[in-house]
Amino acid sequence: MAAIFRGVMSFLKTKTGIAVAVLVVIAGGYWLTHRGGTTYQFITVQRGTIAEEVSVTGNTTPTQSVSLGFQDSGTIASVFRALGDSVRAGDVVAELNLADLSAAVQQAKANVAIQQAKLDGLKAGAQPEDIAASQAALQKAQQDLANYYSSISDSSVSGYAKANDAVRTQLNTLFSNAETTLPQLNFKTSNAQAGTDAVNLRVSASIELNAWKQELATLTPSSPQDELAAALKNDLVYLDSMRNLLNTVSTALDGNIDLGATALAADKANVTTGLTEVNAAMSGLNTISQNIASQEATVAQAQAQLQLKQAGSTPQDIAAQEAQVQQVQAALASAEAKLQNAKIVAPIDGVITQQDAKIGQIATAGTPLVSIIGNKGFEVDAGISEVDVGKVAVGDTVAMTLDAFPNETFAGTVFYIAPAQTNTQGVITYLAKISFDTADPRIKSGLTANVVIRTATKDNVLILPQYALLQNDQGSFVEVLKNNVVTQVPVTIGIQDEKGNVEMLSGVTEGEQVLNIGLKS
Repeated sequence: MAAIFRGVMSFLKTKTGIAVAVLVVIAGGYWLTHRGGTTYQFITVQRGTIAEEVSVTGNTTPTQSVSLGFQDSGTIASVFRALGDSVRAGDVVAELNLADLSAAVQQAKANVAIQQAKLDGLKAGAQPEDIAASQAALQKAQQDLANYYSSISDSSVSGYAKANDAVRTQLNTLFSNAETTLPQLNFKTSNAQAGTDAVNLRVSASIELNAWKQELATLTPSSPQDELAAALKNDLVYLDSMRNLLNTVSTALDGNIDLGATALAADKANVTTGLTEVNAAMSGLNTISQNIASQEATVAQAQAQLQLKQAGSTPQDIAAQEAQVQQVQAALASAEAKLQNAKIVAPIDGVITQQDAKIGQIATAGTPLVSIIGNKGFEVDAGISEVDVGKVAVGDTVAMTLDAFPNETFAGTVFYIAPAQTNTQGVITYLAKISFDTADPRIKSGLTANVVIRTATKDNVLILPQYALLQNDQGSFVEVLKNNVVTQVPVTIGIQDEKGNVEMLSGVTEGEQVLNIGLKS
């Protein structure tokens, strides 16, 4: 035996012996890991942290944005803000012609004063000495009102003179054939619309000035009050037309392309002088109008007080008059609302991103002309598939990247999930709104955002990769090797992360080895 052993050892020391020994070792290893020709790879059940995430794509949108238009139709008289301008809440962006609407408000206020005066008189009762005092007060109020009406004639003549000078003198050098039906501007302008409007308004101005002069020919301080009141109203309309002409000519001058600096300065000075004249005339006539309205209320109040003191009042009279006061107050609120509806007012602080309102344009009620983006930052709107929407909840944290800012990550939070679906060509999604945790002034509207929503995080749980699981109609399983026999073990799984790891709720233990069904090394 010893001799045989010595012979074997001697053989192994040769090259041939070494090769044979290596083959024996390889064969033994193959026999140990390849039972019946099957190769097994194992994966160890580990404990750790797993985070479930949902990835979507969205776009940045302003947290506040509005589109605005006039609530009533009319001619746009003034535009105060341009595209790109910053506005504060309450700023007037544009307005329609307000002359008639302002007059309606003044009339409504006067009616309220009249009816309130009647009510106050009913409640006050009367004494003989009070009646005498009321008669005297009424006579004085009537005389003051007559004086205001008498002043209309001279103010109308003065207003006409100022308007006539503003149009026919101050604008004389800016038009050729001004008093014909085909006037022409004496300069070229890049603002074609303003140039066309200026010519048309100059034609209208001549017609209106001639009509105004003819009306004044029969007007005297002693004319009936209704004629004087009608003249006052017409005067304000005429003056508003003249001011519109002057403003339009000024706009055309701003775009002039052929005037020298001296000529341009002179023309602008003339337009400014004309505007000053017209505005002064309007101010004077408006003051008279306001004085008359106020004095008419005073007369009505004095008359009502006298009548009530003379006749006395009953509870029924007071109740009826209270209803009258409520009625005229409602009419005043309606007139004030119409006046407000003739203005586009910014409801938020922000920047104008659309400005389609033009002076002289006919605005249609409800047509958006102005858009404003608010100053309160941006959010992200993203669509979540119906497969994932059940995982996402308000308050979930978010990590976002924006294509505009590569290699930067922005933190955010889901603050809204739409209760109803959005159907886009048969694809069902649910709108989710995501806020930025930190405002960034670089962010603009419409940027593409790649969003990762962390819907759940669990620490200290058992984890296996997805490819270690077998899933079929009977459930989820792992395969283990018991006594060299592959055995399926049922397991209960939890959440899954985007890397393919799965939470194992039951069926396996920490450190246990299961077969790598997916054969991933």
